Amino acid sequence: MSLSLASVSAVVFDVDGTLIDSNAAHAETWAQALGEHGIARDAADIRPLVGMGSDKLLPMVGLEEGSPQARAVVQRKKQLFAGRLPRLQATRGARALVAYLRDRHKTVAIATSAGDDEMDALLRQAGVGDLIPKRTSSDDADRSKPDPDIVLATLQQTGSAPDHTVMIGDTPYDVEAARRAGVRAIALRCGGHWSDVDLEGAIHIVDDPAGLLAYWQHG
Repeated sequence: MSLSLASVSAVVFDVDGTLIDSNAAHAETWAQALGEHGIARDAADIRPLVGMGSDKLLPMVGLEEGSPQARAVVQRKKQLFAGRLPRLQATRGARALVAYLRDRHKTVAIATSAGDDEMDALLRQAGVGDLIPKRTSSDDADRSKPDPDIVLATLQQTGSAPDHTVMIGDTPYDVEAARRAGVRAIALRCGGHWSDVDLEGAIHIVDDPAGLLAYWQHG
């Protein structure tokens, strides 16, 4: 299905795997933090869970969210990931795509399962922090993706109508959260791991932000 940019007033971005190549680092630091607290998990076991918030991920590795052990794992994971962040790179075309949308007076917003502090650091490292003033994180929603809470909070924050909004993400959790919020989704392959079949709920699938920019410029 084609999607003319003229029909879109707001574009909502996921962050990890969408604007910055960080999914592998998340999986590896989750696995290390869990291992340090007596829960043996390979990064390959964690990789399919990246894109969910910790409220979803922790029960899937056998931890009760909010328990002392879970809190310790989350805190250690944040420390480990912060150490990796300065070496992470933006996805191809991330800044160019966001700048293009802003130049065309589209509302650009963020809806991520990351917390506020981590989100801000990720956007700075991706080179787009100065371009995206509207940001919704896990701190603004009770439940993370694939529940629609974060997307719905973004719609409320921006005042955008669902049928004039598109979400851009790299996981099935982004696609499902958008669908449940009544928003169309475009999926990017640059997050890795997921096949086009996994992302088939999206109305369009492209390689990365540069590919989506080219699609909207020339499609």
